Amino acid sequence: MSKELQDYTILVPDMCHIHFSLLKNLFAGFGYNLEVLTNQSRAVVDEGLMHVHNDTCYPALLVIGQMIDALKSGKYDLDKTALMITQTGGGCRASNYIHLLRKALQKAGYGQIPVFSINASGLEKGEAFKLSFQRIRKAFAVMTYGDMLMLLSNQTEPYESEGGATQQLVLDWIEHLDVELKANRGFSLPQVRNNLKTMAANFAALPLQKIRKIKVGIVGEIYVKYSSLGNNNLEKFLKEQGCEVMVPGLLGFIYYCVDNRLEDIRLYGGTWLKKFAITKIMNKLLCFEKAIMEAVKPYGQFTSPLPFYKMKALAKDIIGYGVKMGEGWLLTAEMLELTEHGYENIVCAQPFGCLPNHIVGRGMIRKIRSLYPGSNIVPIDYDPGATKVNQENRIKLMLALAKEVMEKKEPVEMPYCVPDIVHEQVV
Repeated sequence: MSKELQDYTILVPDMCHIHFSLLKNLFAGFGYNLEVLTNQSRAVVDEGLMHVHNDTCYPALLVIGQMIDALKSGKYDLDKTALMITQTGGGCRASNYIHLLRKALQKAGYGQIPVFSINASGLEKGEAFKLSFQRIRKAFAVMTYGDMLMLLSNQTEPYESEGGATQQLVLDWIEHLDVELKANRGFSLPQVRNNLKTMAANFAALPLQKIRKIKVGIVGEIYVKYSSLGNNNLEKFLKEQGCEVMVPGLLGFIYYCVDNRLEDIRLYGGTWLKKFAITKIMNKLLCFEKAIMEAVKPYGQFTSPLPFYKMKALAKDIIGYGVKMGEGWLLTAEMLELTEHGYENIVCAQPFGCLPNHIVGRGMIRKIRSLYPGSNIVPIDYDPGATKVNQENRIKLMLALAKEVMEKKEPVEMPYCVPDIVHEQVV
């Protein structure tokens, strides 16, 4: 990415709101002005349908529609505006997003707008944003903070005694980390550990109510799973229905992508040097996962994610590790992890026509139910023609069964309480 682009406003589609808010601050430290798009009107879908074939991947349609809708808004100087998206590579249609986007921009009359990709698979070699080791390490630290804030806020907000306290604490932490990141602090592993420990202590200190909630997990195709635009505000809807929501962290997907390189070597062969290098990278990355678990461990009210390789082992006898199109075996493993942690009610969100995720999501439900009879999984398709009412009605049927099962269970003593010790505060 040329230095001239430091004068540009770089638009990126929203997906994980907390994570992307932090990444925006990280890129500001690199000298780039990122703006995470939040436009979510029907016009976004209509723009996507106008400029992308309606048989293409639904996330691609939304991302392209959101960007073109933003360009048409009049908010931006089009001579100083650029677009940036990620590319995963592999057999997923997401690898073609950038080509679809450029074609759509030409069709809409915005062919002069630069488009750049972030990828680690060799795509767009001449124009991609350069991923140096230092930048990758910093981005990983930021994603760790995002995962931790998402984990703690989702387990705290449904039980808070004071409405809005959890979201305010999330905002306080984003502001605190913004100051640190701009000062080039908070990236080293010791600094990450200290921040995570303070973060866990702050959330544990919030006063909470002792009430029972239906626990619901969300899995699915990565964009639809996280993006409120892609899943019609699924998390908000579940919270309004009185649920506690658990969404697996973004780090798990990154680990999955790196681990797939080791699986390729195991299945198809490769040099010892390549295996050694990837193993070394994986071990370093897993230190961030360990930092989250260590920070959460002292507080019994919080459920900590399983270590990546323990989660992977859950899927061993159900699906092969060579299944890695879309979210591959990871999606199945996340459903198993959620079930193990007591989140037996699961919404599997998938774009209609996403064949890989229909196989590893919907296709695995029967097998999971045979192993975990209490699992209550509902697959929900998202596409331009699907109505929000029908989607929510299907989810309500799942919740009705969940409520019936919960009421039959003996009440258990909830561990939610305010610790007697005083913790260091963020601000």
